[in-house]
Amino acid sequence: MSWRAVGAICGASLALAGSASAASPKRELPDYGNRGKDPTTVGDVVIWVPRVILSPVYLVTEYGIRWPLGHLIAAAERANVPDILYNFFFFGPNHSAGFAPIGFVDFGFRPSVGLYAFWNDAGFKGNDLSFHGTTGGSEWFSGSLSESIRFHEKDSLRLTLAGVTRPDKAFFGVGPDTLQSNISRYGEKRLEVGAVASFDLWRASRIETSLGVRSLDFRPGHYAEDPSLTVRAAGGVFPLPDGFARGYTAQTSAVRVAFDNRLPSPADGSGVRLELQAEEGTDVRRTTGAAWLNYSATAGAFLDLNGRNRVVSLSVATLFVDSLNKRPVPFTELVSLGGAGPMRGFYPGRLRDNSAAVVTLKYRWPIWVWLDGSLQAAVGNVFGEHLQQLDVSRSRLSGAIGIESIGSRESSFELLVGFGTETFEHGGQVDSARILVGTNHGF
Repeated sequence: MSWRAVGAICGASLALAGSASAASPKRELPDYGNRGKDPTTVGDVVIWVPRVILSPVYLVTEYGIRWPLGHLIAAAERANVPDILYNFFFFGPNHSAGFAPIGFVDFGFRPSVGLYAFWNDAGFKGNDLSFHGTTGGSEWFSGSLSESIRFHEKDSLRLTLAGVTRPDKAFFGVGPDTLQSNISRYGEKRLEVGAVASFDLWRASRIETSLGVRSLDFRPGHYAEDPSLTVRAAGGVFPLPDGFARGYTAQTSAVRVAFDNRLPSPADGSGVRLELQAEEGTDVRRTTGAAWLNYSATAGAFLDLNGRNRVVSLSVATLFVDSLNKRPVPFTELVSLGGAGPMRGFYPGRLRDNSAAVVTLKYRWPIWVWLDGSLQAAVGNVFGEHLQQLDVSRSRLSGAIGIESIGSRESSFELLVGFGTETFEHGGQVDSARILVGTNHGF
């Protein structure tokens, strides 16, 4: 047979195969597990309610965050950028040490930039070291050094030395009816040393005990055009807060117990959590110093709408501080709402008093492999001792939406936009807004 004949036969075969392929419908994927299609659950139906309500949020996170990030990372992978950066910032055996630049912007306060460094298994296995150092310009410096010794799986002992000095802390007065327009600034110098022992219990349950010493001194502060705390106090807007004039050095001991029946992600996010916390503090700088007890209780329920970590939660928190020797509690040890705590739409330290009650409704959903979106609304306020004068009409509304990185809060990335209102009895109008972005560190 000639090569021309072979070519003709092959061509005819290919033509027949092509026509047969065009005529045949696409074969359905076989059910290899013989389990049938997954049934539609109540959560699959219910989840469309927040999807419709939050469709503007979805469009922002989908096309403003996830889609650009996905394309950017795909392009970076093709250019081998992740490997280059990984080998530059992480080094040593198994890349167990490294560093990274960090920054944080909370509008209304000085922005900061700095460096985060770590060394895992330093000297021996299970010994982890980390360092944070940041600055916000002149008069604004902070740093912390932490050593965490891991033993018996996830149990650990953490030793920390931390210090900060900054001139832009905000104070609005004490009580449930303080005004945003009363904003003042004070400077703070803080030094802390402590030890925390953490023990894992069942599932996500945990117990922590700690001992520490913290020393604080205060001075008139400044930021933008805001007056200092001393100027506001001299003008009669509020009295000079307890502890401001002399500062204090507190010896502290604390315990935190959390019962949580949830499993780690990516398991179903439904469950309940109960957290109890108490801290005793005594001013040891002077023989007649104040002594106080700070304690709180938070209960929450979580519902994973479709088993894929789209979680709606409702929590109730009560917080208290009591004087143990009838001396006034320093103002920075009072119950505080705002910032990284409950009612995140408010500035840090926006609300202070001897007790607080807050109800928070939150929705959290995955938007990328390392990022979650979060939307929350909280109603509550601070009140007098043991929730004296508690009244719904004296509550405030706090709302916030943002994204946050998944995993350790040691250097978590966060982007948040929030707002806070006046008390309901004064109209409940929005009187403050908060925007923050950057790598956040708890201190």
